[in-house]
Amino acid sequence: MEFVKEFATFLHQNDIIKFGDFTLFSGKKSSYYVDLRLVPSYPHEFRKMVKYLENEIAENIGFNKFDSIVTVPTGGLIIASALAIETVKPLIYVRSKPKDHGTSKLVEGRIHEGMKVILIDDVATTGSSVVNAIKSLKQVNISIKDAYVIVNRMEGADEALSELGVKMHSILNILQITEVLYEQNLVDESVLDKVKNQIGK
Repeated sequence: MEFVKEFATFLHQNDIIKFGDFTLFSGKKSSYYVDLRLVPSYPHEFRKMVKYLENEIAENIGFNKFDSIVTVPTGGLIIASALAIETVKPLIYVRSKPKDHGTSKLVEGRIHEGMKVILIDDVATTGSSVVNAIKSLKQVNISIKDAYVIVNRMEGADEALSELGVKMHSILNILQITEVLYEQNLVDESVLDKVKNQIGK
């Protein structure tokens, strides 16, 4: 829990998470915005985050249980690349749409039928980008049972993934982050209430 507290505080102090009124990429309104693409600009915290993720996977699943790490560009790719280097695991990624030149592949990297992968992404809201990636992997007979995200926004991703037989794990969720900040008087009760309303808690 110590990491969770430290990391949540770090996110807030560096404006990586902001509270207010935001419109997300999907067009949805949100009471906060989290941009984990800023984390690699802080190498010590970035490394701590990747190491924590590595330990969680080692404890929950074990690195011998899958062949490759898979991710979706762009947010997840930076985290997954760092994890692949740390763990000496092969890395593949799934494009949101096939490139319109060359081989026009959807899955980039060395794959083979029946291989087992674990999926890494930065933030999950409804899980749609990860769901599309999982479907693309299943089409080429790649087996996936687990996905890890750094921040779960708790707006349906868990359910969407479990319908595809994939368990979603998260390092932090938005409620944990906001509660940690609230306990330290870094955000007030109205912010906590807005977040709780947004996730229907």
